Amino acid sequence: MKANEIMVRQVYKVKEGDTVRDVIEKFIKHRISGLPVVNDRNEVVAYISDGDIMRFIGKHEDHVFGSYFYTAIIKGDNEEFHERVRSLLPLNVMKIARKKVFSVDSEEDIEQIAAILGKKRIKKLPVLNQGVLVGIISRGDVIRHSFQSILQD
Repeated sequence: MKANEIMVRQVYKVKEGDTVRDVIEKFIKHRISGLPVVNDRNEVVAYISDGDIMRFIGKHEDHVFGSYFYTAIIKGDNEEFHERVRSLLPLNVMKIARKKVFSVDSEEDIEQIAAILGKKRIKKLPVLNQGVLVGIISRGDVIRHSFQSILQD
């Protein structure tokens, strides 16, 4: 089974010029947790997930680094939670999106897709055809298509 046989063709995405507000609105409206970020040619340039949002709005603790000769303190957050949440919305999506994106070709085998999702511990993979976004595959898609025929026996 190939990626193009099991991928979801209707891919929600954001453009590299969009804000985090645009991302959050799509997360809420479509009940999703991640989006590919594309350029004007529909090429994937980054990926933003709910985890990226959590890392930004979560409490950042003070870190103390020291040696025999010196001690350095890197301050965590001075602002309140709601201030961090509010300050995130106008940011450009590329400020917090991950630029290293794992993806698969539309002709990739399901076995390899399962391996990538498992080894890299990611939830979704953009599917590309000649470098252009054509679909997305989640862990759930792989599980459904892998076990559906077996369970119906």
